[in-house]
Amino acid sequence: MANPDNWLSIGDFARRAGVAASTLRFYESLGLLQGRRSAGGHRQYRRSELRRVAFVRAAQAVGLTLERVRAALATLPDGRTPTQADWQRLSRAWQPLLDERIAALTRLREQLASCIGCGCLSLKRCALYNPGDTIAARGPGARYLLGDRVTLPPSR
Repeated sequence: MANPDNWLSIGDFARRAGVAASTLRFYESLGLLQGRRSAGGHRQYRRSELRRVAFVRAAQAVGLTLERVRAALATLPDGRTPTQADWQRLSRAWQPLLDERIAALTRLREQLASCIGCGCLSLKRCALYNPGDTIAARGPGARYLLGDRVTLPPSR
């Protein structure tokens, strides 16, 4: 149960936050969340930290790494809980990253059934689109999904 000073046990906090207690301990180890130990040695969190967990989960839901989330939270004065204005400011800064991810997903959707330039998807198809594995010269990874253009060999 909640203490009069707004501290919740880790179990109560985890239920309210909708995450496992192990997730809270992990977040705390990364500096995303601050807790304390009770006199009996049990981990506790302030009720206000629920908003911080919601912030972390929302950022993760849009594909941000916990390192980016930690950096964003570090910009808040005195480690305070993010406000709506904070979320708006930080989310604007993340828009270019999200735009890049949307573009990559769009390319994936459009090219999902065709060769992705990795040399292993279809030997018959790659013989057409990538004779001699020339795409490898463009660098590692699925080159067409990374934005490289498909170049067909000259007609014979």
